[in-house]
Amino acid sequence: MKGYSSPAFLSLFLLLLLSSLSSVVALLRAPPRLPSLYAEKLIRQLNLFPDEPVNIAANAGRFLDAPRLVERRFKFPNLVGSTDASVRELGHHAGYYQIPRSHAARMFYFFFESRHSTQDPVVIWLTGGPGCSSEMALFYENGPFTIANNLSLVWNEYGWDKVSNILYVDQPIGTGFSFSSDRRDIRHNEKGVSDDLFDFLQAFFKEHPHLAKNDFYITGESYAGHYIPALAARVHQGNKAKEGIHVNLKGFAIGNGLTDPAIQYGAYADYAMDMGIITQTEHDRINKALPLCESAVKLCGTDGTISCMAAYFVCNTIFSAIIARAGDVNYYDIRKKCEGNLCYDFSNLEKFLNQQPVRDALGVGDVQFVSCSSTVYQAMLMDWMRNLEVGIPALLEDGVKLLVYAGEYDLICNWLGNSRWVHAMEWSGQKEFIAASEVPFEVDGSEAGVLTSHGPLSFLKVHDAGHMVPMDQPKASLEMLKRWMHSSLSRQAVDPEALVSSM
Repeated sequence: MKGYSSPAFLSLFLLLLLSSLSSVVALLRAPPRLPSLYAEKLIRQLNLFPDEPVNIAANAGRFLDAPRLVERRFKFPNLVGSTDASVRELGHHAGYYQIPRSHAARMFYFFFESRHSTQDPVVIWLTGGPGCSSEMALFYENGPFTIANNLSLVWNEYGWDKVSNILYVDQPIGTGFSFSSDRRDIRHNEKGVSDDLFDFLQAFFKEHPHLAKNDFYITGESYAGHYIPALAARVHQGNKAKEGIHVNLKGFAIGNGLTDPAIQYGAYADYAMDMGIITQTEHDRINKALPLCESAVKLCGTDGTISCMAAYFVCNTIFSAIIARAGDVNYYDIRKKCEGNLCYDFSNLEKFLNQQPVRDALGVGDVQFVSCSSTVYQAMLMDWMRNLEVGIPALLEDGVKLLVYAGEYDLICNWLGNSRWVHAMEWSGQKEFIAASEVPFEVDGSEAGVLTSHGPLSFLKVHDAGHMVPMDQPKASLEMLKRWMHSSLSRQAVDPEALVSSM
């Protein structure tokens, strides 16, 4: 077996892999896109046009002389319905954290105290991309407010701050308002990402010691299917090693995420055929690339260098071929069409955050806002095909809860692929989980999804939702979070007062 891991064997395998790829591409007639084109298409389809591909701030010296964590209470201008509320009453914070394991990096974050009680759990939200700002979720999914067409802010009736003290972090470095003056601080793997987030959490709880004993949950969506389990494992490791402040980690939730690429790429053609996007003949033709994809992902997991890039190209021929046949379908929500380059219109995000009164309120100075960074996207390509499921069983065995949820109309991180990796995961409760009956997830007496659960593991298929569940089903997503934190996903609505008193 030793010979199969030698550099010579790996080089030969990659050569054969790439040779095979050319024949597969010819067969599928859907050439794999360059990573830069994928990133640019992602940004265009969200109607986002950042001025820069990454946030490298050459003139940010004033931040670097400041304390390690600088946080301020603030009040957004044009916030409808809170004209009499003071900044202290609102409990809204924005800050920069100087990352210690960096040359000159600062991580930007929002923190919103719970509208109900500061005793509520602390939740961190991570947006994917990789390289997209968490402000996208803040203003369009589950934050305290949404942006109206006139760029005023309107309170979100279903913001997750109604049941939690919630953090939105711009990461990896170069995303959103997070920046560095040194390009060496751009991250390339989950170790760098999770270390930065762990260090940030330590500083945050030092700044807010009254929250340190609250239950803590990690949430997010899309490429955060990588970030979330990596951070959960890092926090759990830090707790066991008694590194700094103990973080009271209770669970982590992945929404429409990319976690186990080999299984999830294998589900693409099946999902597309089931939903009528491709025919059986097209399905069989596209899946001819699947054995190569699975072999490349396996090699990425053991070798982890150039083979991961090869796996990215090989496996994405599958997705590219489906999209080539699907035409103008919105692959975040197949019920919708993309008109031109645009699948969604999130353009008010950049318009709002680029207003000078908003920038002054946040204290970002002249740091540019990068909604989605193509540079960060490309920097994480070596990480893309890595399997982040491998660290999850140890967390489950120690009683840390996992919720995987997925909107049923998302193609790119579809519910079928997510369900398959969750069911295939080996842990002590796997047989019982597989044998568990599906039960309806009901909200206001109507079925909002289908739930499978056993012990600390839950999988929820959400009805009438695409890639961004909190945007498509805001009430159901808030109810999901509330009940999951209360360990009552399969029950009816939970009274917020009962939730807090039980904690």
